[in-house]
Parts: sequence; structure tokens; C-alpha cells
Amino acid sequence: MGGDDLGSLLRGLTPELDSRLFVFASVPEISSDILADDPICLFREAEGWTVIVEEGKADKYGAADSLRFAMITLAVYSDLETVGLTAAAATALAAYGIPANVVAAYHHDHIFTPAECAEDAIDALDELSGLIDDL
Repeated sequence: MGGDDLGSLLRGLTPELDSRLFVFASVPEISSDILADDPICLFREAEGWTVIVEEGKADKYGAADSLRFAMITLAVYSDLETVGLTAAAATALAAYGIPANVVAAYHHDHIFTPAECAEDAIDALDELSGLIDDL
């Protein structure tokens, strides 16, 4: 499955919950120490760099009290020009009051949601995939 057909993508959504937890932190610049921490994501914004790292490294970034996020990978391959996949997933989660912080990478979309919402998020995404089968 995959490509850019939204119906096919949603039927094959296959959300996978990563066993690790992550924190988001902001740093003014990237150093070799940060790279050595093997962050799962780096993104440059006007205000600085957003770093997403495993929870055990949170205190290093002044984020020890930050919210812990679970990462759900939508294990269906989607084209970077696909229209609607992120919106459909975020809408499904929003219907249950679950925050969705989405990182679209080259092969898959990854949704970061508060750790305590992870199982409900998986259920909501599974439900979304099943609804497409009913159409």
C-alpha cells in the first residue's frame, strides 16, 4: 500500500507505537553534544532549534519537567505530496481530544501525542482505518 491515494493510505494506516518516550526541547544552536544524543528530530525555527530526544536526556535540555510524548508511526508509505493524510489522522485524534504533533518524514508520518493518550490514539487511528473499509 502507499503512494498518494488517500483511501488506500487510510486503509493501510497501521499505526505503530514506539516503546520509547520523547520530550521536545528548544536550543539556540546545535552542538556536537546534541548530535551525540542522537535526537529523533531536529527542526530549525526562527526562535532556535527544536530537538526531540528520548526522555532520559530531557534534563540536559532543561526539559526535565516537560510533557512526555509517545511516538506513533503511520507505517504506511505516503508520498510527500499526498493530500489529506495528516489532516485525517489529526482530525480523528481531535475527535477524542487527543493532541497530535505531526512530523512528516520522507517515508512515514510520525505523530507525537502525550504519553498517557498513546493507547487511545492507537485506537482512534485503528478506528479511522476501519471506517475507510466501511465506505
